[in-house]
Amino acid sequence: MRKQIKYILLAILVLSVSLGFSQRTKNDTINTGVIDVVKPYVPTISDAFKVKEVPVLEDETTETKKEIKYNIFSFPVASTFTPAKGKAAVVEKRAPTKLFDNYATLGVGTYTTILGEVYLNHAISRNESVGGYVSHHSSAGGIEGVDFNDDFSNSKIELNYSSKLRDLSWNVEAGFQHQMYNWYGVPESQIAQAKANNIEVDHSFYDAHFGGDIAFEDTYINSGSFFFRRFGDNQGSGENRFIAKAKVDVPINDVEISTNLKIDYLGGTFDRGYTTTNTLDYGNFQVGLSPTYQLKQDDLTVNLGVSLFYLNDKASGDNNFYVYPNISATYRLVNDVLIAYGGVKGDLIQNSYYGFANENPFVSPTLFIVPTDQLYNAYVGLKGKLSSNMSYNVSGSYVADRNKALYKNNEITLTNENYTYGNSFGVVYDDIETFGVAGEINVDVNRNFKLGLKAEYFSYDTDDENEAWNLPDIKGSLFIDYQIDQHWFAGANLFYIGERKDQFFLNDGITATTPFTVVLDSYFDANAHVGYHINNQFSVFAKANNMANNAYQKWQNFPVQSIQFLAGATYKFDF
Repeated sequence: MRKQIKYILLAILVLSVSLGFSQRTKNDTINTGVIDVVKPYVPTISDAFKVKEVPVLEDETTETKKEIKYNIFSFPVASTFTPAKGKAAVVEKRAPTKLFDNYATLGVGTYTTILGEVYLNHAISRNESVGGYVSHHSSAGGIEGVDFNDDFSNSKIELNYSSKLRDLSWNVEAGFQHQMYNWYGVPESQIAQAKANNIEVDHSFYDAHFGGDIAFEDTYINSGSFFFRRFGDNQGSGENRFIAKAKVDVPINDVEISTNLKIDYLGGTFDRGYTTTNTLDYGNFQVGLSPTYQLKQDDLTVNLGVSLFYLNDKASGDNNFYVYPNISATYRLVNDVLIAYGGVKGDLIQNSYYGFANENPFVSPTLFIVPTDQLYNAYVGLKGKLSSNMSYNVSGSYVADRNKALYKNNEITLTNENYTYGNSFGVVYDDIETFGVAGEINVDVNRNFKLGLKAEYFSYDTDDENEAWNLPDIKGSLFIDYQIDQHWFAGANLFYIGERKDQFFLNDGITATTPFTVVLDSYFDANAHVGYHINNQFSVFAKANNMANNAYQKWQNFPVQSIQFLAGATYKFDF
């Protein structure tokens, strides 16, 4: 009861206070109003912070992660499913081609052409083998419009022996070659005089050579070789040449410098000069050293080097030193798709009677022979693959040569030698700068069909000579190789040579006129072949050469044989 009285008194007190406050408000004389306070809004940017992937908690009770264990309640289930066994797909494989170590080929054709080859190789033991090669190519001639013998022959034999050991391998070889050509290119104005003098236009060459090479494994001396050749003709000419080479890695402060060493000796003599009866002697001795350092970094490869040569001229007794750049670089712009390359190189090129006669078999045995000083050969290009089966190569070059050899038609003289009727070529030298552009595409359509196309353009700037004699401005070639099926195969080789320039003399039998320049027409030569494999060992084939049937002149006054056909067979065998 006392507690209830307490609550009643408290309620009466609160009510009295409320009534008193209300009465005071009603008697207040202050007027009310609305006041608006305006303040410009000033935005602010709070500091950015990175939300941590794993937040740091200061609560000690949550710092330690509880280990959770997972339990799998598995129980066996009976199943009657039986999976089928897999079977690999069957890929048809071509039967491996049987390879033979030896073969023999024989063919006959128009112009009484005979072609024969025999290649032999025999393994004496696991590490030793001996082999040989014999070939013969001849024609009885018969070019329309030619009044002198135009037959030719080329025969050679080679023997070799090789041995391969654990740390080195070596090989020796020897051979002999005999060639016969004719100076049949007598100009029309001299035919009557040449017949009256009963000239003998045949010119025979012989070549005997011996050489060897050796290669080492895991040594600073990588390889070495030597070669000796004796070359001569039936006009009393003779030439000796000896070449020795070695490739060595020279270590310098943990860096290996690849170094090539070359020794080249040349000595020869001609029985007489073109306008004199004095003997012509020529020759020189060269020593070359070419150190190169290779630098690789990612897709860039740079070869930095220099070529040093010492030359002792046999005829004059002069001693000279030559220094050439030897720098090249490649850079993979886009893997194997686009590769840029370039370089600057120089060389002391050894000219020889053997080299001239093999390039132009109608030279006279009265040549003046000196080396060519190639100051530099600067080139740049792009190469790569357009696809997995197509590659390309585009390049440009600029070459500066001193004493570059040029073939020029010999003047007509009254010495009555067999080669002085305007039917032979001499060699002149000039300082020539050559600008060239080349492009090449190779396509492997599949493993049975291959195609290659190449084109080149040249521009020459001579110093003393009026023209760059017998150097073409354009070259082009196309080759096709097609394995039609297991038995049939075919191929073609086409090439185009642009215009060349040479000099021409007229002679009335008393005085020689001033030479004038003639332009040799460009020519196109198409060759094709087809064959059939009777079995793994026996095949037959047929060839057609100069299918355009054009008796063009590769050299002035020397037309070639028109369209030619040849058929033959090849036999492969083992001992």
